[in-house]
Amino acid sequence: MRYLLILLVGLLCTGLFAQNNRLAQKYYQDGEYEKAAQLYLELSEGSQNNDFFYSRYVTSLMKLERYDEAESALKKKLRRQPEAVKLYVIYGQLLEDQGRGDEAEEKYREAIQQLGSDQYQITQLANAFMQQTKYELAIATYERGAEMIGDDLVFSYNLGDLYRRKGDPEPMITNYLNAVEAMPKRAKQVRTIFQRYLSKEELKLVQKELYARIQADTEGKDDIFPSMLSWVFVQRKDYAAALRQDKALDRRLDENGNRIYQLGQLAANDRDYGTAIKAFDYIVEEKGPTSTLYLDAKREGLVTRRRSLTDGYDYSQEDLRILETAYDDFLAEFGNNPAVAPIVIQLAELEALYLNDTRRAINLLDGLIQQAGVPPRILAEAKLSLADYYLITGDIWEATLLYSQVDKAFKEDLLGHEARFRNARLSYFRGDFEWAQSQFDVLKASTSKLIANDALDLSVFIIDNLGLDTTTLAMQTYADAELLVFQNRFDEAFAKMDSLVAAFPGHDLEDDIFYLKADIHRRKREYDLAATIYEKIIADYPESIRLDNSIWNLAQLFENQLDDKVRAQELYETLFIDYSNSILAVEARKKYRELRGDELQ
Repeated sequence: MRYLLILLVGLLCTGLFAQNNRLAQKYYQDGEYEKAAQLYLELSEGSQNNDFFYSRYVTSLMKLERYDEAESALKKKLRRQPEAVKLYVIYGQLLEDQGRGDEAEEKYREAIQQLGSDQYQITQLANAFMQQTKYELAIATYERGAEMIGDDLVFSYNLGDLYRRKGDPEPMITNYLNAVEAMPKRAKQVRTIFQRYLSKEELKLVQKELYARIQADTEGKDDIFPSMLSWVFVQRKDYAAALRQDKALDRRLDENGNRIYQLGQLAANDRDYGTAIKAFDYIVEEKGPTSTLYLDAKREGLVTRRRSLTDGYDYSQEDLRILETAYDDFLAEFGNNPAVAPIVIQLAELEALYLNDTRRAINLLDGLIQQAGVPPRILAEAKLSLADYYLITGDIWEATLLYSQVDKAFKEDLLGHEARFRNARLSYFRGDFEWAQSQFDVLKASTSKLIANDALDLSVFIIDNLGLDTTTLAMQTYADAELLVFQNRFDEAFAKMDSLVAAFPGHDLEDDIFYLKADIHRRKREYDLAATIYEKIIADYPESIRLDNSIWNLAQLFENQLDDKVRAQELYETLFIDYSNSILAVEARKKYRELRGDELQ
C-alpha cells in the first residue's frame, strides 16, 4: 500500500511538471513573459540539470527589460555551474541588448575558453551561436573543441556548413573535403552540397584542392578523391579530363569498365560525342568480348557515331558509308537476333533517310518483323518506321495498314498516339482534310508534348486554310508538296510549290510555302538560304501561324550552324517576351538563359 501511494504521488508530480512545462511554453509564445518567468523559475528549481528552463527564465526577464535581475540570475547560476556554456551566450545577448558590445564579446570568448572535451557541450555552444548567426564564434567554438578533443577532423563537416553559410568557398571546400577524409561515406552528401552551392568557377577551387590531396597520397591508397575529381570534371562538362581520370581508376582498381560506360553515356547525352566514343571504345578494346559490357559498349559506340554525324547535319557521303559499314560489321558479329533489333531499325533509318536506299531499309525491317522473339514495343517501332518508308516509296496502303496495326496494339500508349498521328498525317497528304483535322483535334490532348504540339499545329493549319476557297485545290497542292518533302523529293517539291504560287497568286498559303522551302534548305544543309527565308517570314508575315516556329528555327540555326550566339540569344528573347503564348516560349527562355551563361538546375 505504501509503495502504491508513493507511485501515485510520483505520477501526480510528473503530470503536474509536464502541465507546467506546457503552460510556461504557451505563456512565452503568447508574450506573457511575467507568467512565463515565474513558471520557468519553478521548473528550473525542480530540474537543476536542465539548462533550458533556466535559459527561458532569464530570456523572459530580458523580454521584460529587467536586465539587472537577469544579470544577477546569470551570475549566480554560472558561479555554481561554470560549465553551462550556453548561459554565457545568453549573458552576452543580455549585454548586447544594453549596448555593452565589448563586454558581450568577452562573455562569448569566455564561453569558448570554458570548453572541455565534451563533444555534446561543444556542439551545444556552437548551435547557440549559430541561432544568433554569429558564425565566426561558432567556428571558433568548433576549432577550440577539436583542439580539446585532440582530433582535427572531428568537426570538419560542421565547419564546412558554417563557411557555406558565410559564403566563404575556400575554407568551406577544405572542411567538407576533410569531412570526407574522416568519413568517406559522406562523399555523396558533400558532392550534392558542392553541386547545389558552388558555381562552375568555384568548382575550380575544388579541383585544385583535390589535385593537391591526390598528389599527397603518394602510395595511391585512396580512391575517394580521384573519384571526386572525375565528378568535378563532369560538373564542369570537361568530359575528356573525366575520362582520363576514370581510365586511371579503372586500371588501378581493376574494374569492369562500368564507370567508363556511365561517363560515356553522360558525355553522349551532353553531345560530347568524341569523348563518348573514346569511352565506349575503351571498354571494347581493353575489356574485350568476355566483358559483360562489351555488347552494350559496342552498340552505344555505334549509336554515338551516328549521332555525331546526323545531329548537326555535318557529314559527307563517305562518312555515311563508313557508318553503314560499321553497322553491317556489328550485325555480322552479333547475328540477327532480337537483342540487336534496335540496331537494325537504326541501320534502316540510315539507309532510307540518309543514303536514299529505301528498298534496303524496307528489306531490313521486313526481316525484323518476321523474326520471332522481338519485344512488342520494338516491333511496333519497326512497323512505324517501315510504314514511313512505304510512304516514301508511294505505297500508301501498306503504310496505313502498319500504322493501324500499331494504333490497335497500343491504343492508350504513346506509341498508339504516334501511330494515330502518322495515320492522320497520311490522310492529310491524301486530301482527306476534315477527317485528318478531327484526328489531330483529339491528339492535341496527348500526354506526349511533341505529338500534342504537332497535332495542334496541323489542326490549326487545316482550320485556317480549309474554308478559304470554294475548292480544296490549293490546299491539296500544298499537301502534295509536303508529301514530296517527306519522300526527300526536294526538286519536285519546289516545282509543286512554284506551281501553287503561279496558280494562286497572293494566296494565304504564301507564308506556309516559304516556311516549307526553308525546311527543305535546312535539310539540304543550305543554312544561309534557310535563314534568309525565315527572316522574310518574320519581317513580311507578322500574323502568320508559322511566325513563332520561324523565330525558333532561325535562333537554332544561328546557335548551332551559323555561329552567331548573340543573334540567337536575341531571337530567343523575342520569342518568350513578344510571343509568350507560344508553346515554344518556355524552351526559348531556357535557351536564352543558357546562352546568357546562367547556371540552370
